Amino acid sequence: MSKHIFVTGGVVSSLGKGLTSASIGMLLEQRGLTVRLQKLDPYINVDPGTMSPYQHGEVYVLDDGSETDLDLGHYERFTSSRLNRDSNYTTGQIYQSVIEKERRGEFLGQTVQVIPHITNEIKNALAKPAGEDIDVVITEIGGTVGDIESQPFLEAIRQFALDVGKENCLYIHLTLVPYLKAAGELKTKPTQHSVGILRQIGVQPDILICRTERSLGRDECAKIALFCNVPVEAVIEEKDKDFSVYEVPMSLVEHGLDELIVRKLHLPAGDLDLDDWRDLLHRMRNPEHEISIAVVGKYAEHRDAYKSIYEALDHAGVAHRAQIRIQRVHSQAVEREGSERLLAGVDGLLVPGGFGDRGIEGKIDVIRFARERSIPFLGICLGMQCAVVEFARNVVGLDGANSTEFDKDNPHPVICLLDEQKTITDKGGTMRLGAHPAKLAPGSKAAGCYAAEQISERHRHRYEFNNAYRRQFAACGMNVVGTSPDGLLVEIVEIPNHPWFIAVQFHPEFKSRPTAPHPLFDGFIGAAVECHVPQSLIPNP
Repeated sequence: MSKHIFVTGGVVSSLGKGLTSASIGMLLEQRGLTVRLQKLDPYINVDPGTMSPYQHGEVYVLDDGSETDLDLGHYERFTSSRLNRDSNYTTGQIYQSVIEKERRGEFLGQTVQVIPHITNEIKNALAKPAGEDIDVVITEIGGTVGDIESQPFLEAIRQFALDVGKENCLYIHLTLVPYLKAAGELKTKPTQHSVGILRQIGVQPDILICRTERSLGRDECAKIALFCNVPVEAVIEEKDKDFSVYEVPMSLVEHGLDELIVRKLHLPAGDLDLDDWRDLLHRMRNPEHEISIAVVGKYAEHRDAYKSIYEALDHAGVAHRAQIRIQRVHSQAVEREGSERLLAGVDGLLVPGGFGDRGIEGKIDVIRFARERSIPFLGICLGMQCAVVEFARNVVGLDGANSTEFDKDNPHPVICLLDEQKTITDKGGTMRLGAHPAKLAPGSKAAGCYAAEQISERHRHRYEFNNAYRRQFAACGMNVVGTSPDGLLVEIVEIPNHPWFIAVQFHPEFKSRPTAPHPLFDGFIGAAVECHVPQSLIPNP
């Protein structure tokens, strides 16, 4: 039987339950165990696909087309766990499933209630990742203990231990131990209250992981253990990391978390092997180069909106022993102030995906700046579409060219709606989503990056390159070098006489890993390192 670890959070949100869950998964994998990870989110939205990046951060897309919480990106970056639509459930999905069953008459006239019908549906979701070949299922419960919307999930994990046996379940509670500067001491009372609420629900944590700015002393650990009813050894410090999130697993190992989990769940674990992870951190701490990459988007001020892109840039930086200095540039600021002023001296430019017309002209101006100044450029999804519009206007000579997303009646619709999207009215889960194969042109830069001519990448879009303009673009120097296997959908364009100018319709950032950077990010950062000009040689704008 698979063992189950439930990770809850208390005191405040954004403590890092996702990173902690991913780190636990990585440590168990490095001890030879097979792990699956899962996230349960309390919000009523059916999935994150229609939620604003300002509220939710990026939408992370899986191979099967599921639009999921960004924490699943942490799971995939830290572990080899195979994720699918059973890896992320929301309150909306749970209630939708129960209501559909009620409409089909499956409850035989019963009064449908939170307990047992909603909690049973949650327990069904908890059991789906388990299997004979899975040693441990790690389930992160979103939100904070005490939130009204989290209560059915907490009740479900309480009941789940009764169903499968407490010896097969482990509760880990992540909490905050704040430092009050005025008092000059750490305060354990918030943790005591958080655990108290959890215990009132009927869940007794087995392990407490304490987020803190300052190291916990023996007295603080003993006090937390006494008032929260756990052994002192089960109070694990997780001190804030200033350098990198990839330090988190090492910190947890130092405090014996992996050994504690293995012992409590009686897992058949081997010795811990972290040589690759140590090498990763060593390379990050000892770069040989420093380069500047500008990420220009409409959500530049919100770090989580492009979370996977920033991580993928760091992965490629590690591979090239380069420290990446990311400049987050709002595309509307470019519209006001111009690329010359905001982007002078950058070594590479990246325009990410997005929706809507806000800031589009700023993105187009940035792409022209990169193309004309021979600055390495990577366009992703909407970034590719903007690159096509820019090239159409300024090289091909198609005045007024645009995407029909922004101007339905423009004279040259070089980007247009996918045929399959023309009859769709619902917004949620209706785009071209998930992994799709593509073929690459032999001899292209893209094929050189992949060292392959057949690839599979994850998508999330409604609009595409208009095939009616392919010949004109090729005649003017922008080649279509990646297409769907039938040749009908454009996946990659590049400018061969540019140091590095590639734009893709898919999202390569979702498949980048710390020890295996994505080929396109690897090539992009490699070109930026090669084209780097020392700051001392750059004239002031």
